[in-house]
Amino acid sequence: MKMVVAVLRHTELQRVQEALLALGIQGMTVSEVKGFGRQGGYTELYRAAEYAVRFLPKVKVEVAVPDGRLQEVLQAIQGSARTGQVGDGKIFVYDLLQVIRIRTAEKGEEAL
Repeated sequence: MKMVVAVLRHTELQRVQEALLALGIQGMTVSEVKGFGRQGGYTELYRAAEYAVRFLPKVKVEVAVPDGRLQEVLQAIQGSARTGQVGDGKIFVYDLLQVIRIRTAEKGEEAL
């Protein structure tokens, strides 16, 4: 099992959600986050003073998937979140050692 973590633009969240639902992926966690990468932030003017905004608002989507579905999930996220502009985001993939559904005590892929 893998944990897929995608950090992307707020505007692309709906498209990513729809793409994952179309694959039959039913569970995901979404968090509001801030960060920066190559985009590097931007400069704002406030009361005639210029200041740099380094941390940009993003959305973090976390999805646990079976190993056999990893590639299709990655393609769905990439295809639906890509705008071609700097700041589209990143996808991280982690090994997931165990999943336990609290209500039923199911473990592993059955708990997904």
